[in-house]
Amino acid sequence: MKYEIQPSEKSTIKITITFDKAEWEEANQKAYLQTRGRFTVNGFRKGKAPKHVIELNYGKGVFYEDALNNLFSDHYYNILEQEKDNYTVVGQPELSVDDISDNGAVLVAVAPVKPEVKLGDYKGINITKVEYNVKDADVDAEIERLRQRNSRMVEVTDRAAENGDTATIDFSGSIDGVKFEGGTSENYPLVLGSGSFIPGFEEQVVGMKVGEEKDVNVRFPDDYQAAELKGKDAVFAVKLNKLEKRELPEVNDEFIKDAAGAESVEAYRKETRERLEKQAKEKGDAETENNIVRTIAANAEVEIPDAMIENQIDTMVRNAEYRLGMQYGGLKLQDYLKYMGSNMDDFRNGYRAQAGDNVKAQLVIDAIVRAENIKAEDAEIDAKLEELAKAANKTLEEYKKDVTESQREYLANDIVVNKLFDFLKANNTLTVAEEKPAEEVKGEQEPKAE
Repeated sequence: MKYEIQPSEKSTIKITITFDKAEWEEANQKAYLQTRGRFTVNGFRKGKAPKHVIELNYGKGVFYEDALNNLFSDHYYNILEQEKDNYTVVGQPELSVDDISDNGAVLVAVAPVKPEVKLGDYKGINITKVEYNVKDADVDAEIERLRQRNSRMVEVTDRAAENGDTATIDFSGSIDGVKFEGGTSENYPLVLGSGSFIPGFEEQVVGMKVGEEKDVNVRFPDDYQAAELKGKDAVFAVKLNKLEKRELPEVNDEFIKDAAGAESVEAYRKETRERLEKQAKEKGDAETENNIVRTIAANAEVEIPDAMIENQIDTMVRNAEYRLGMQYGGLKLQDYLKYMGSNMDDFRNGYRAQAGDNVKAQLVIDAIVRAENIKAEDAEIDAKLEELAKAANKTLEEYKKDVTESQREYLANDIVVNKLFDFLKANNTLTVAEEKPAEEVKGEQEPKAE
């Protein structure tokens, strides 16, 4: 077997694999032995007909496809291993037969490979640094949330309903004297001022007293979801059965100790500020690093093979499906798409631009790591392992016994990435364009194609 590799268009390589007469005959014989049981020939028990008899009955090339498949499996991946220092294949090849005869066969595989990156400027450039500023109001808001979590509902009997109260009501809606579907309920808990009912409803419940009955006149919005109710005037017969208000605890040392485990209000404020500042710094650092990558990637040139983008889309779709299941009680992606009136092709295409950006960013990062010879030293990996060993209450040697090679590679990659961004931050000008309020530090949103 001989092979030749030539670079081809759009970050692919063309691998031409030539098999001589002996190799081709051996491959056909192997295919015959593997598949002879499929063929029925008069005068022979199934699977017992000689190779040349089967070829006479079914055609000379009856074993060619299986022979070629065997040759591909036996040699293609060995070739990739031999050429791994020169090319990194990133997807399945397109196969074709260039020549086939009694004297041999020529198989051609066109495979996508990790492309070369032409780096632009990645040092000495201006990059926007993101910082989130924690204020006293942010700490106050955290304390207020703690109060809300530890509040209790108290029944109100000595006054009329106010915004913020929870009113337990019976209601029955009608249009032109006719009740409509979904317009009736009993003992419904409504938080007044929440805006959960149609405009004008909650405002008219405010001022009612327990036991009072009242007609509430409203008009359904023109964009209301139920077509038969859009823009219609309605009357709801409402009875207020019960009124409750949320009672918030007083913020003092005793409350803080019980609710948060801190020694005092002052101590809790200090702990809360430190936590918020840590979150703000992590968020700001992450966005700054994204700005670094986007800026540097925009200066680079690379021809990305379609296979890499499709692989990235696969990953993004899997992540979206996982988040859907976690956030919506096991909701399947196909059901979500059906509900949204979409389909998988459109959903994948919604990720395509972002997938291209992600792949380019990773390729650029890898190129800079190689260009600057950034590596993780054994001592640095051991230092990380020692931190983990202490957390597990083990010695380093005890801990290292259970560490797999893949875990060690993961730590090494983490070290390289951190060293890379330290290098990029040190070799570029980071300018804070605008401080952002700490309340913008939010969790991940629901999955969607970006």
